Amino acid sequence: MANGQWYPPEWPDRIRALADGSLTPVAPKRAATVMLLRDTEAGPAVHMLRRRASMAFAGGAYAYPGGGVDPRDEHPVRWAGPTRAWWAARLGVDEAAAQAIVCAAVRETYEEAGVLLAGPTDDSVVGDTTGEDWEADRAALVARDLSFAEFLDRRGLALRSDLLGAWTRWITPEFEPRRYDTWFFVAALPEGQRTRNASTEADRAVWIRPTEAAASYDKGELLMMPPTIATLRQLTGYDSAAEALAAAPGRDLTAVLAQARLDDGEIVLSWPGHDEFTKHIPTGGAPA
Repeated sequence: MANGQWYPPEWPDRIRALADGSLTPVAPKRAATVMLLRDTEAGPAVHMLRRRASMAFAGGAYAYPGGGVDPRDEHPVRWAGPTRAWWAARLGVDEAAAQAIVCAAVRETYEEAGVLLAGPTDDSVVGDTTGEDWEADRAALVARDLSFAEFLDRRGLALRSDLLGAWTRWITPEFEPRRYDTWFFVAALPEGQRTRNASTEADRAVWIRPTEAAASYDKGELLMMPPTIATLRQLTGYDSAAEALAAAPGRDLTAVLAQARLDDGEIVLSWPGHDEFTKHIPTGGAPA
């Protein structure tokens, strides 16, 4: 039985075009996504969204809240937790980019899941984020009528960077027309807050245990991109959200980038360190 690996039918042609020089890779855009965890009696569950089938990129696939960095994510914000210099060293970028990536992670989680990793003091987190005034601000953020820095300042909030743990980094393959350099983070659902599907790009939101989601992927029941199922498998070894967060600082953030090569008349597509995603694509045939 085929698993749920997302595989666009146009990939073989694009890979061939990249190999013969007729396709020029686009520069990847920086992005951030958050694996939001909450503890259950059976172990931690992760919040996932199903992208609408009409979406041009990964339609129908399950993913985490996240999205591209807004240039305004570099604007000064009240900051709590590890310094920007610490995050720059951890993420492998300069301080301005580090702030933007962390801000994007927090902002996108609020925009798409209604969960806000920020608080009125450096050691507190906001509680209930529902209500008309919160929704008006969230909608303004989504529309880019309001920057995240303005939103935090208006509400007197500090961004809680200490509530995030950098987990892994994946870069969209060079043959894809939409490319992202994405940092994956883990975070625990703050007490008093609750998730909801606030994303216009998703038609379903679920809390699901990583082992359950991975099993459904293996059966072909849930469609996922390689980074999603890879991170789910990595999360299965933890008994609590706190345990996963504690493990994050020791995680290797070397970027994972798919590679394609010609081998005996077929295209071999692979992701370094993740053999389960390797595809063998015969000339004119379907991937195996």
